[in-house]
Amino acid sequence: MKKTILAPALLAFLFFSCGNQETNSASMQTSLDSLNKQLILISDIQKKNEFNKKLVADFYQKLFGDKNINAIDEYIGEMYIQHNPMLPDGKDALKQGFAQWFKDAPKEEIDIQHIGADGDLVYIHTRAKMGGKTASIIDIFRIENGKIAEHWDVIQEVPEKSANPHPMF
Repeated sequence: MKKTILAPALLAFLFFSCGNQETNSASMQTSLDSLNKQLILISDIQKKNEFNKKLVADFYQKLFGDKNINAIDEYIGEMYIQHNPMLPDGKDALKQGFAQWFKDAPKEEIDIQHIGADGDLVYIHTRAKMGGKTASIIDIFRIENGKIAEHWDVIQEVPEKSANPHPMF
C-alpha cells in the first residue's frame, strides 16, 4: 500500500522539481495536501469497514451463538427490513421468530469462515449445523447509523460429495 502511494508522490516531486522553484513549491504543497486528504479518506473508509464487520460478528455471536434475543434490541435499528421470506420486517417479528427457533437450543460458538465489508454492506459466511447436517450460510447486512437496518441470507446444505474438488468454506 505504501509503495503504491509513494510512487505517485515521487513522480509528482520529480515533475515539479524542474522549472520555477516558487511555483513548483506551491504546486508540490498542493499535491501533498491532496495526497494527505486521500490518505485520510482511505483510513476513514477502512475504520468504518472494520467497525461494521465487528458490529455484525458481535451481533451474530450474541444472537445465533449465545441465543440472546436481547441482541436484537442492541444491534438492530428501528426500521429493520428483512429479505428472508420466512420472517416479516421489524424487530418484533425477529424476536418472535427466534424465540421459537431457539427454544431449548444450546449455546454454541459461531464458526465464521469469512467476513467482509464494503461501506454499509457486510457479508458473513458461516458454517453451521442444521438438523444434524452442515450448512453453508451467507448473511448480508446493511448498516445504517451504527445499527443493522437490512438483512439478506442464503443457506445451502453442504453435500457429502461434490462434483469438483473445491471446498465450500
